[in-house]
Amino acid sequence: MQTRGIHLQYSFESRGQRGPEVENPLFDLLNKLQEHGSIRHAATAMGASYRHVWGSLKHWEQVLGEPLVHWTQGQAARLTPFAQRLLIAERQARTRMTPHIEALRAELEHVLAQALDGGQLVLEVFASHDLGLPLLRELALQRQLHIGLRFAGSVDALRALAQGRCTVAGFHVPHLPDGSPVFAAALKPLLKPGLHKLIGCLRRQQGLMLRGSGLVDRRLSLSDLPGSGLRFVNRQSGSGTRLLMDHLLQAAGVDPASIGGYLARPEDSHLAVAAAIASGQADVGPGIEAAAREFGLDFVPLTEEDYYLVCLKDALDSAPVRALRAALESPEWPEALQSLPGYAAPDAGQVLSLTKALPWWHFKTPKKGR
Repeated sequence: MQTRGIHLQYSFESRGQRGPEVENPLFDLLNKLQEHGSIRHAATAMGASYRHVWGSLKHWEQVLGEPLVHWTQGQAARLTPFAQRLLIAERQARTRMTPHIEALRAELEHVLAQALDGGQLVLEVFASHDLGLPLLRELALQRQLHIGLRFAGSVDALRALAQGRCTVAGFHVPHLPDGSPVFAAALKPLLKPGLHKLIGCLRRQQGLMLRGSGLVDRRLSLSDLPGSGLRFVNRQSGSGTRLLMDHLLQAAGVDPASIGGYLARPEDSHLAVAAAIASGQADVGPGIEAAAREFGLDFVPLTEEDYYLVCLKDALDSAPVRALRAALESPEWPEALQSLPGYAAPDAGQVLSLTKALPWWHFKTPKKGR
């Protein structure tokens, strides 16, 4: 089969866009055909003529060199196995790229906003992946604040703040009153009382995502995974979710190497983990409840965690950070989070004591031999 090239492009439109959608006429057409089962009904759903949709199908079959639809007299139109594989692969690739697509669009919006209004407030944010932050970015725009949002793991986000590559960083931690060597080793060197200021953002439910298997009924735990035969898909090293999994396994006395797939190739977002499970490439993986629901997966809650934003003390009273806090303290913020299962917004916008919010910051790992 001849290699087909991929060409990316973007456009400026009067209408806004939510989320990481990347419009493509081929996949829009295939999705409508799969959903409605006929060219006529697909054309109606797309607001196009039968002739236009038929011509588009023939065009794409010629471009790809493969048939896309099975036609049988008196039966609904069915996508060919090739078209079905194409849909699944495209959705997974798009999901894996979600954080990067959102960052690219945010940067392009920033450029346009600067061209239109040089006085707009701008705030660069590096943050651990979360489904609520794009909603916060939209809310901030209503207050003339453009958030240049880039997703990274919790550790990388805090490093970006330390290196001056952003003004605000986002990270998340569970409640750890008894301390955690895992979290202390990864995050404590990057957070300094008196230098950094925490801002409450949101609270969310973390757990295990899996396809329907009956294991939810008996409350699957991490301790059940060794020897279970379940394929685990993990998050990348340095992400807050990977730190959480490492912490919970250490607390349970479970060797990560005993879980199939735990140390294999990871994914870098909650949605990418969910997509890998939904497509059958894995059976179980860590993530937030909202990501599980989006892909129709079962969800076993493990713990609640707080998502914090952090900035240097000197930046706390700057106009962009004040606008950010105002957006977080507004009633619109918890209302926006209602669309995401497992989310809440206690202390949103409040400046919090680092040592009180993170009591494990004082946690000391016992010396060897004691």
